[in-house]
Amino acid sequence: MLKILLANKFYYRRGGDCIYTINLEQLLKRQGHEVAVFAMQYPENLPSEWSKYFLDEVKFSSGLGMIKAFLRPFGTREVRKKFNALLDDFQPDVVHLNNIHSQLSPVIAKIAYERGIKVVWTLHDYKLLCPRYDCRRNDREMCERCFTDKRQVLKNKCMKNSLFASVIACLEALKWSKEKLERYAGDFICPSRFIHDKMIQGGFHPDKLHIIHNFIDVDKTKTDRYEKDDYYCYVGRISMEKGVETLIRAASELPYNLKIIGDGDLADSLSKRYPCKHIEFLGYKPWPEIKEITGKARFTAVPSEWYENNPLSIVESQCLGTPVLGANIGGIPELIEEGINGFLFESGNSGDLKNAIEKMYQTGFDSAVIRQKAQARYSATHYYDRLIPIYHIP
Repeated sequence: MLKILLANKFYYRRGGDCIYTINLEQLLKRQGHEVAVFAMQYPENLPSEWSKYFLDEVKFSSGLGMIKAFLRPFGTREVRKKFNALLDDFQPDVVHLNNIHSQLSPVIAKIAYERGIKVVWTLHDYKLLCPRYDCRRNDREMCERCFTDKRQVLKNKCMKNSLFASVIACLEALKWSKEKLERYAGDFICPSRFIHDKMIQGGFHPDKLHIIHNFIDVDKTKTDRYEKDDYYCYVGRISMEKGVETLIRAASELPYNLKIIGDGDLADSLSKRYPCKHIEFLGYKPWPEIKEITGKARFTAVPSEWYENNPLSIVESQCLGTPVLGANIGGIPELIEEGINGFLFESGNSGDLKNAIEKMYQTGFDSAVIRQKAQARYSATHYYDRLIPIYHIP
């Protein structure tokens, strides 16, 4: 059995990276391994016996808070002291990094490496290639210029259109160069073929990259009721890069009922701009309600307009036996067998999306087949069997 230290900036179910980290902790413990956690102090965090080692919360406010936010990405004294103390106490065989930039800092990879500890890094976004993390410029245009020149983030003020924020992102990327990160991390786990290929495009060595699609607790998707109602749904953040406005624009021209689950910066404005009776904004929902709504939907729509990696919303939908209509971008196409568990459409094209929605309604899908294949593909057991050899690779 191994002693594994998991690091992620947040330790609650905030987003895909956090859910993955928490699920992985539970999986490893079930398999008999000892697991510790390193994160940032945050009000919503789950209880943890390791919280005394967690870093102070970073607040992007004026005064000392802004100074701390500026210094943290480069590895402050607090980061080094607390992480070294945790390593001394726990003595891990493996340090498994997740989303650590900005609030934790890649300095923890350096510290573990220098102490002879195996470092594994799961890539939840494109931060190692793009200082902004999502390969988007001006909030709309996909961009890969920083793959070869990190100073482009400064030139284009990619971070919130702010020179100050872009300076921090640029300096962070230059400080933690590809050469350093590749030296410190023994292996990188890529949840999609797409991000694997982008990492190679960005100069990372193929031998260090391992493709393993994310997993979920498939037991939570099991139910005695699999019948479908007459609506389709969207589950996720309501923001520009998620393509929700494109979806609503197409949906407003069709007679079918759409349920939108989630919250975000565009929620209020979109609900006011598209006051359609057959488009329902449900807001945030806990998993039991998501399960009920998604499980009964004719299909779910994933209209993303950025390089999605391995969306949990698709995995969960398919495990519930619900087909997916996905944008043909990023890692989404790897999860969809057209005509079997869904269809694809051109990302950002509301006309093509409108036609695809019609096509989804006209196609008969075998819910049982979708469910059975997905639950086998995304099971924790399947993931664990592929992960453990990576932990043991010298």
